Amino acid sequence: MLVTPTSAVSELVRAGRIADALAVLATGPEPSVAASTLAMECRLARGEIDLALGLGEALADAVEGADGARAAHALGELAAATGRDDDAVGHFLRAGELATGDEDDPVELPWRAGAALSLIRLGRHDEAQQHAQAHRVLAARQRSAYALAGALRTIAAVGAGGRREDLLREARTLLGDGHARLAATIDTDLAGLLALMGGAVGRQEAVVLLRSAEVYADIEDLWPLHGRVRRLLERLGEQPATLRCEAIARLTDLEHHLSRLAGTGSSNRQIAEQEGLTVKAVEWHLSRAYRKLGIRSRRELPRSLKLV
Repeated sequence: MLVTPTSAVSELVRAGRIADALAVLATGPEPSVAASTLAMECRLARGEIDLALGLGEALADAVEGADGARAAHALGELAAATGRDDDAVGHFLRAGELATGDEDDPVELPWRAGAALSLIRLGRHDEAQQHAQAHRVLAARQRSAYALAGALRTIAAVGAGGRREDLLREARTLLGDGHARLAATIDTDLAGLLALMGGAVGRQEAVVLLRSAEVYADIEDLWPLHGRVRRLLERLGEQPATLRCEAIARLTDLEHHLSRLAGTGSSNRQIAEQEGLTVKAVEWHLSRAYRKLGIRSRRELPRSLKLV
């Protein structure tokens, strides 16, 4: 079940810690509308469309309620993710109509950005740019690095001509080392632009950006982002890294079991005694697991096996 979201849970989502946010949301009582919208954002980030559709059914009834703006915005994100941009625009504009006062927040309710991205896909360029610029003004007024970086990314996406690279670099600088999901998304956008521009230096930078986004997307299981990264790497002639789930699938049942024991702190001798094996047999199975997982030591097992 889901908990009522707190500012701390919302910050987990903004920070890009999607797995942590879902873990917290999964421990509480019946969900509120706000909690369901956060869960929707996480599920869409992971490409879990069926789960997101289930949340959408409940949120459809909430549009006329007290949290109607949040519900409408979440339905807009769902429609956009499933290729229904006409519906998405309608939901985003409805969110804007329902948002009043402090609720019209470019961080918590970026309906203008969502509308702009759907409008550009529909070929409605002037409207898209108007909404993108309005979002930037509101973000700048709030002085939120996260909101302003998102606004700059939106403007770059809807048509900034020769300024796209500068806007994306400015957005990335604003984020620094924080907000990992938005940062990885901007890195991927910039890498795609550099790949189109050509040149050895640009290609090298694009690969570096994509490798960083690739690691983050794998850790958080963000399949849509990882798919974009993989396609760009292949276009650049680079081999995408093996996903953790793919590497884990290569392990035998015994290798997986022993690796989990080692990854949770058991020594080789403890594992041998528990499983009725020799220490050398444990070492042999673990060494095979390390090769399949692409790691060098047991210190890397927790991350590789998704134990953390």
